[in-house]
Amino acid sequence: MGSHDIGYKIIGNDMQFVEIELDSRETVIAEAGALMMMTSNVQMETIFGDGSGRSGNTMMDKLFGAGKRVLTGESLFMTAFTNVGCGNEKVSFASPYPGKILAMDLSMLGGKLICQKDAFLCAAHGVSVGIDFRRKLSVGFFGGEGFILQKLEGDGLAFIHAGGVVVERELLPGEILRIDTGCLVAMTREVHYDIEFVGGVKNMFFGGEGVFFATVRGPGKVWVQSLPLSRLAGKVFSAAPGYGSGGKEEGSVLGMLGNFIDGR
Repeated sequence: MGSHDIGYKIIGNDMQFVEIELDSRETVIAEAGALMMMTSNVQMETIFGDGSGRSGNTMMDKLFGAGKRVLTGESLFMTAFTNVGCGNEKVSFASPYPGKILAMDLSMLGGKLICQKDAFLCAAHGVSVGIDFRRKLSVGFFGGEGFILQKLEGDGLAFIHAGGVVVERELLPGEILRIDTGCLVAMTREVHYDIEFVGGVKNMFFGGEGVFFATVRGPGKVWVQSLPLSRLAGKVFSAAPGYGSGGKEEGSVLGMLGNFIDGR
């Protein structure tokens, strides 16, 4: 069974949303909480499983599909939006923070896309949303956002969200790109991914970029974001009242010592 052939329009610049156009009986799946608005003949249903409709009919099959999503830190549930009317209907999904929504045609990407666990926004019914395990222990223990990645499989449209500016890079065979683990948004199935240690005590304590970063090797495509959610949240938290304030330089060692002396 192929994916539903949905139409779409991406609207906005920095805070985008995607408007999906559904023919009669067509369905789009989305993360819980992603909905922005929908027209009157769109019916919303909470579902278990991977969202593809192919995970089996028994309750155990559905629970297993939902349980795999929990490992990525996502909700146990997904939401299906179906046009139950006779004409065209529309449903819109909003980006969770400033950035770009990317439309990925899985039929043009080898039927599979690997992406960060919080990147998926919505997809045509028939697209499977699962997890992609990485075997190496280094990826498991030190990968941060990149350990358990989501995989989107099928032949339909899927929409992912990335923060800030998004860059698409086409890697040649053997070409290597080193990326902050939070900045790697997505990659095609043939890209090899690993975690690399940044050696040296100075890099560890004063580099500011973390001790590990992602290494991707071509061939294949990768998408990189300039503003990962973890970085945005860290900046907002550090600027909040009661943290990093009080006239001390927030980004310096002296600022941290001042907060410690103040008991914060």
